[in-house]
Amino acid sequence: MLRTRVLGPSERQPAKPILTESLDLAARLPRLILEARRVSASVHGIHGRRRSGPGETFWQYRPLVAGESASRIDWRRSARDGHLFVREREWEASHSIWLWIDRSASMGFASSLAQASKIDRALVAGFALAETMVEGGERVGHLGLTRAMASRRIVEVLAQALVADTRGGEADLPPDGPLPRLADAIIITDGLTPGAALAHRIGTMASSGARGHVLLIADPIEETFPFTGQAELFDLEDGLTLRVGDAGSWGEEYRQRLAAHRDAIAEACRKAGWTLTLHRTDRPASEAVLRIASLVAAARGLA
Repeated sequence: MLRTRVLGPSERQPAKPILTESLDLAARLPRLILEARRVSASVHGIHGRRRSGPGETFWQYRPLVAGESASRIDWRRSARDGHLFVREREWEASHSIWLWIDRSASMGFASSLAQASKIDRALVAGFALAETMVEGGERVGHLGLTRAMASRRIVEVLAQALVADTRGGEADLPPDGPLPRLADAIIITDGLTPGAALAHRIGTMASSGARGHVLLIADPIEETFPFTGQAELFDLEDGLTLRVGDAGSWGEEYRQRLAAHRDAIAEACRKAGWTLTLHRTDRPASEAVLRIASLVAAARGLA
């Protein structure tokens, strides 16, 4: 028998530290982080590209080249070996990867056919991608929550920022505004928001020329709608209900409308030069992570 469940607000995002529900986000994070690291370790062959430039993070020492200004010399390092060395910083101004993980109400859905709820899968995929990208030499941040960084603790930094954010659970769209021209965006969402609104947000983010990748997370029941007989449907975002007398015949129209909605998202991605990947929660998380990581690498000419 098919069963569904919906994670409540405290499970998707604890609004206050005093929340004690055993399955709230804070309690689940250690398990999700471990799973994300396991998934990240299974993704091989994705390498980033570190470059020197006007950033704040130390990258490497290199010998002084004839004709360079003496002001660039690191005298402390040079004194050790008797040779002149320059301290280079990593180029971080624009070459960053920005994640956005949807934590709105519809992401709390899970059926008995799924391996995990949509929000848990989104968090695992996002954390695993962050760790994979940082290991490859990239800088990663979460839109609206953190700066882009190449920290070895990137997963813990993201997790702490998500727990501390008391507003993210209400937003089903990423922050509005263009991204830096040379940045990459990875939007992880179920896409169950008006197609025109999502298309507009993608267009705005890409207006500067930034590249992007949308990862749609779907429960298998949402895809197939395998119900028959009478059914009652709930809109988790707006609290609306719909009674269906013959779910079997109604399901065909539902699938057609879902396909049209997905086509609209795909068209928005195509116009922006972005990619669209559909991932079902009855499949391993590693499939989605490898797919997105490969797309990012290919877009940067690193594959």
